[in-house]
Amino acid sequence: MAITDVAEYAHLSEADLHALGAALDAIRRDTENSRGARDRAYILRAIALQRCLEVAARLIIAASRSKTGCALGTAALATAKSIENMELGHNICHGQWDWMNDPEIHSSTWEWDMAGVSSQWRYAHNYRHHVFTNIIGIDDDLGYGIMRVTPDQQWRVSNLLQPLRNIVLALMFEWGIALQGWESQTRHAATDTDKSALTRALATKIARQASKDYLIFPALSLRRWRRTLAANTVANLLRNVWAYVAICCGHFADGTQKFTPTALKNETKPEWYLRQMLGTANFRAGPVLAFLSGNLCYQIEHHLFPDLPSNRYAQIAPQIRALCARFNIPYTTGPLTRQYLRTLRTITTLALPNRVPAQPIAKLSELTYRCDPLWWTQGKAACAV
Repeated sequence: MAITDVAEYAHLSEADLHALGAALDAIRRDTENSRGARDRAYILRAIALQRCLEVAARLIIAASRSKTGCALGTAALATAKSIENMELGHNICHGQWDWMNDPEIHSSTWEWDMAGVSSQWRYAHNYRHHVFTNIIGIDDDLGYGIMRVTPDQQWRVSNLLQPLRNIVLALMFEWGIALQGWESQTRHAATDTDKSALTRALATKIARQASKDYLIFPALSLRRWRRTLAANTVANLLRNVWAYVAICCGHFADGTQKFTPTALKNETKPEWYLRQMLGTANFRAGPVLAFLSGNLCYQIEHHLFPDLPSNRYAQIAPQIRALCARFNIPYTTGPLTRQYLRTLRTITTLALPNRVPAQPIAKLSELTYRCDPLWWTQGKAACAV
């Protein structure tokens, strides 16, 4: 559906959309202008904390002689991996800290502790997902190609397995993300040579990750290699499940809208803003849980301003909520447990066919869509058809 097809929001006039866009532009401008030493100190502390926690966790795992110590070390390692994945890797690769011009903390140089290649993820996520958020058939994150998360998606017999697929994807999330980034970029590669280069890059990264966690660190533990291998495996599984839960609650929870490619036709920047607000959801979190989720408990704010520092989302959120109240737009949020249980309900319900057949979805090629993936930082219109 297009934005104008969502009856609850049809009350917004062109003047309302212009005012909404101007207000959001002002929030972005104020945040950009106030970035400085405090923000830099925040990300440096986050990196130092994550690295110290990982070192401490690995020492505890290797040196502890009790099951309690091993469990504590495994939990600490899972926490360190979650911080690296969510607050560091995800956000740095979004370009949230590029303004510092630090070559070590830059989206073009950071390689995160995951099976996927950062550059491939940036294409699939920063461009395909964030520009085309919740556009059926274009946004690869909408069900990740293996689950049906809206009645507008065509039902297939294989969807009967999606409750099981949901569990497998949660456990193997880093591998799913790695394959998604590779597939998304190779699908649009210009030549076979480019595709081969992308495949080699992914194979190299997978080999490095697997060697680090499943060969090198266990080998360094000598006779305790089995304990280290088990701890690394469990830590990776816990990190995968946590990342999956946090991300699913922001995109598949009740109240998030999905759209057909017709929503892109002549879409303006204020309409792009509105699509982000309607297509995402938050969950309530205190400072610790927010940090562990990479501040993706503020998914609405993140989708509006994906390249602003994550530590600013808590400050921005009350302003966004006030705008939603002003323009009578829903601000979808709730407790984490409720958001995820409702997401599970959606996944389970849509494993079955619709009572009314879904409408055919237009193809992107039929719209000849053109868009700059970084248009939001350059003040350009969202798209041109």
